[in-house]
Formats: sequence, structure tokens, C-alpha cells
Amino acid sequence: MHFVNAKSIFSAKNGMNLYRGCTHGCIYCDSRSECYQFTHAFEDIEVKQNAPELLAEALYRKRKKCMIGTGSMCDPYLPLEKELCLTRRTLEIIEKYGFGAAVLTKSDLVLRDLDILERINKKSKAVVQMTLTTFDDELCRKIEPKVCPTSRRFEVLCECKKRGIPTVVWFCPILPFINDTEENVRGIFDMCIRAGVHAILCFGMGLTLRNGNREYFYAALDRHFPGMKEHYIKTFGNSYEITSPNNSKLMRMLSEGCRSHRIMLGIENVFAYLNEFPEKEIQPELPGLF
Repeated sequence: MHFVNAKSIFSAKNGMNLYRGCTHGCIYCDSRSECYQFTHAFEDIEVKQNAPELLAEALYRKRKKCMIGTGSMCDPYLPLEKELCLTRRTLEIIEKYGFGAAVLTKSDLVLRDLDILERINKKSKAVVQMTLTTFDDELCRKIEPKVCPTSRRFEVLCECKKRGIPTVVWFCPILPFINDTEENVRGIFDMCIRAGVHAILCFGMGLTLRNGNREYFYAALDRHFPGMKEHYIKTFGNSYEITSPNNSKLMRMLSEGCRSHRIMLGIENVFAYLNEFPEKEIQPELPGLF
């Protein structure tokens, strides 16, 4: 871990990453790709220590309220967040200035901050986004080894439901020949139903591989799934988009299930929901009594 003073806080669409790098160890992580130009070891987390001050200044200057997103590049609830509380401090600032919040994580540490998220949601809008890829916890521990398993993330989603906080599940990535099965899709979708998720974000059944994350992924395949790397190379070559042979069947299954249970599914419409800030109706004042 090392600390830096960032020059700015927001991406083009009001997203922010308080940390740079990750220790979850997910074998498919795209953030390891060379295109992101990390100048330090990926597990040596860069902490943007002045993020709360930058955020407060930015929100103070914004003329229009909007949703503030966190976690698209690196999880805002890494283990070091327990001590640093950087995410919690930024959520407090978001609440103070009356903005909305959409957090994306794989960690149950988000439970610590449900009190703030609940308050934000009552005033405007808060959304908890949780990544679910693998129904079987034993397999999950191989694919996402240093973060809580899927069963625990399901409990987080259920707790959000109890508190009235809407949730979105990122159903991605799905690894061909490993978890691209009907059993896995049905298992995760059943969790989504029981947890009352508002939407599922799925980019198709597959993953992306490019320089940086491809090498890490293949090394993990050699450790946990002997012979699988060769199968990938033979089937997909050096393709960027790695699409499951079962994509059509599994996406049809997921789509039909979402229609039946009225769960939003898609990409553009789900992102539109996440970015939509609710305009609260202003109640007309009652005429004064004279």
C-alpha cells in the first residue's frame, strides 16, 4: 500500500476509484491489463488519500445533483478499507451534499456502510451492485480466491432488500468450459430472485482477455484447471472477446427468467437506471392563514 495525492476525482461519467490495484486475486481481472498503465505492482494498492477533499470540493461546485459511482475499476471495499475508511468518508460527503450513490463490490464489508446508504436512499437514491459469477462456493474460491464467496454476497443482497436499498447484480464474467453451465446460471438467477434484485447486468456469457490479464489468467488455469489453458488457446487463439459456446442458450435462459420475474436485464437500460438521479417532487406550499 502506498499513498498519493490525486489531481482529480471523477471520470467523465461521475465515477471514482478511491484505490488503484486490488488484492481480491480474481483470476480473470481485466484491471490487470497493460492498457491501464500501472506503474506499480497490482497488489500494491495506491490510495488516493485526498479523495474526500477532492470530492467535497467537486460536489460543492456541481450545479445539478447526480449519481456518484464507485468501484468500476477497483473494488471500494478492499480489506484495507476496514482501517482507512476512505469509502465510508466519501459516502458521508455524498449524503451531506444530497447526491446519489452507486457502489460496486464483491465484498461483504459494504454491510458496514449500509447505514449511510440507507439514509442516502431515503433522500435520493443509493444502489448496491454486487458481482456474482459462480454459484458453487468451492469453485468460487478458485476463481475469486481472496474475497467472500457467492453465498455471503447473497446474504449482503438480502440485507439490502430488508433495508429497501435497490440492488444490481453484475453477472460477469463467465468462464467458458468452467462455469458456463445451466446449473450455474440457474443457481445465480435463483439467488437474484430470492434477494429481490432490481436488475442484472450481463455482457454475454464469456470474458475478455488482453495483454496483462491474459497471462495472469492462464497461469491461474494451469494451477487450478490443468490442461484448460491449452483448450483456450486452441479454441480462442489470441481473441479479445472470449465467448462461451453456450452463450445463446444461456442468454436465452437468463432473458426468459428475467421477463418472468420482472427483473431488468441489459446493458444500456441498466446503466441508464444506475445513472438516473430521481428528481424529487416539490410539494406546493399551503396558502398562509391571515
